[in-house]
Amino acid sequence: MYLLFPGRHHLVTQFQYDYLQQLIREGYGQEGERIYPAAVVFAVTSANHSNTRRNPLPFYLRAMMLARFSASLGIPCYVYGIDDLGHTPDFADYTIKRIMNESDGLLDLHPGNTQVICSTPVLQMYRDLGYSILPAELRDESNWSYHTAMPWQLVEQIAGNGDWESDTAFTSLIHSSARQLWQQYQLPKKISMLFSDKMIGSDGDLTSTRDYNVYVRQMDEIAGLKFDDTAPFIQPGRIGDIGCAVGSWIRMACAQPALRESDFYGIEVSRFLFELCQQRKLNGDFVNPFVFFSQKNAVTGLVFPWLSMNTIHTSSLTHEIESYGGRADLLQFIRNRFEELVHGGCWINRDVVAPFDKEKEVYLWLREDDGENDETLLSGYALPEKLRRLSTRARFYRFARDFRKTEGYALPYRDEIIEGKLYHVLRLADAAEFLSRKDYADNWESEMHETFCFWDFEEWKQELQKAGFRIHPGSYAFRNEWIAENRWKNCSAISALVNGQLVPVDYPITTMILVAVKD
Repeated sequence: MYLLFPGRHHLVTQFQYDYLQQLIREGYGQEGERIYPAAVVFAVTSANHSNTRRNPLPFYLRAMMLARFSASLGIPCYVYGIDDLGHTPDFADYTIKRIMNESDGLLDLHPGNTQVICSTPVLQMYRDLGYSILPAELRDESNWSYHTAMPWQLVEQIAGNGDWESDTAFTSLIHSSARQLWQQYQLPKKISMLFSDKMIGSDGDLTSTRDYNVYVRQMDEIAGLKFDDTAPFIQPGRIGDIGCAVGSWIRMACAQPALRESDFYGIEVSRFLFELCQQRKLNGDFVNPFVFFSQKNAVTGLVFPWLSMNTIHTSSLTHEIESYGGRADLLQFIRNRFEELVHGGCWINRDVVAPFDKEKEVYLWLREDDGENDETLLSGYALPEKLRRLSTRARFYRFARDFRKTEGYALPYRDEIIEGKLYHVLRLADAAEFLSRKDYADNWESEMHETFCFWDFEEWKQELQKAGFRIHPGSYAFRNEWIAENRWKNCSAISALVNGQLVPVDYPITTMILVAVKD
C-alpha cells in the first residue's frame, strides 16, 4: 500500500515525521486487518513556482528537504514535482496522472493501492476519486481545527519573527531536516523579504488584471524601436536588464558585435514572464550563451552585487513601481541602481514621462461621432469589445470614472461649451494620461492602476542627481510622432485659454531616454 502525501512542502514538521513513523510502525486500519505502507510518495505541488510569498522555495530545495526528512523512515520514498494549474477541480486526478507519467509507469496509484495523507480542503478532491484519507494534523473536518500548527503557519511565523531560532518551543515543531536546510541556504532572510514586499502579489505578479499574452505581444512589437533608442549608451561588460519581460532587449543586445564579450543578466519579477525567458533560452533565442535570468524584485533590495554592473537598462518599468508600490519604493529603486553600478557605469531608463507644464489647465476636445455614446456602456466590467464600441468622448468619461479609482484618485475635470463645441477642462497631465491610455482596450483593467505623468523630465533629472547620478548630456524627452499622428490627431485636440481665446497647444511628450552615470 502506498501513502500519497500531496502538498507544497516548503517546510516539514516533527508532527508529520512522527505521524508517518507511527503509520509505518503500527500500520492503520481495524485490528486484525492492519495495513502497513510499502512506500511514501511526496507530490510537491506548485513545483514550477518559486520566489513568491505563496511559493518561496524552488522545487529542488523542497525535494532535498524531503529526501533528508524521509531518509530514516525505513521504507522507499519518492518525490515528484506537480506543476501549478491554478484553481481546477481536476487537480487530484492530474496529480495522480502526473506521477504515473513522471515515474514511467512505476507508480500506478489508484484507490485500491493508495491512501492519501491530507489535512486541507484538497482532501475532498481525492475522496471524490475514491481514495481513503488519512487526516494527519486535522482534528475536525467540520470546522477545520487542527491538533498542531500547520507547516504554512510556521513559515508565516518565521517570516515575521527574526528571533524564531531562539524560541525552542517553536523550533521543536519543525523537523530537523527543515531547520538544517533553511539555515544552510539562509532561507529565513529570503522569506522575510518576500513577505514584507507589499508591491508584489502572493503569486509573484504586480497585478492580477493584466493579460500577459497581450502584454508580451505588445512588448515584442516595439522591442526593436526601444533597443535602437538605448543602444548608443550601452557599455560592454556586465549588462543587466531589469523588468526584462520576455528578454527581447537582451536578445538584440546579444547580437551586437561590440557586446559579444559581455555577460547579460535579465531580472523579471513576474513569474509568467520569467518562465518565458527561461523557455526562450532553452530554445536558443540568445546568440550569447552567457545570458542568465532571475526572478527578483529590484525594489526590496539589490538584484546585482554591489559595484558590479557596467550597464543597467530599464524600460517601461519605473512608472509601474510608482503606480503599484508608491513614491518611497521608486526612490529606493533609484538608490539600489546607484549601488549596483561600477564607477563610470550607467543606468539607461526608457519610460513614459509627464509633459512639461503638467499642471497647466487645458481644454481637451474629443470626437463623439467615431463610436457609440450609449451610457449603458459606461458602467459594469470594462470588457474590451465594449470599450472599442465607445466614441473617444465616451471613452474619456469611462476613463475618468476608472482611472486610479482603486488608489483613491478622482480625476478632476469640468465640461464647458465654447462656440457650440464641448471641451473637457483639466490638467495637461490628466489629458496626457487619457490620451496615452485610451486605446488600451485589451488591458484596460490593468492600465487603470498605472500613472504615467507623475514626474516631468526635469523632475526626473533632479531626483537622479539627488541620488548621486550625473545626467548624460545625450538624455532627452520626446513625443512619439507615430502615436500623435495615428492615435490622437484624428480624434482630439488640445487648447489653452489665452486672453479669452482658445489657442492650440501641441500634443504632450510621451517618452524619455534618461541616462544616469555613476562617476
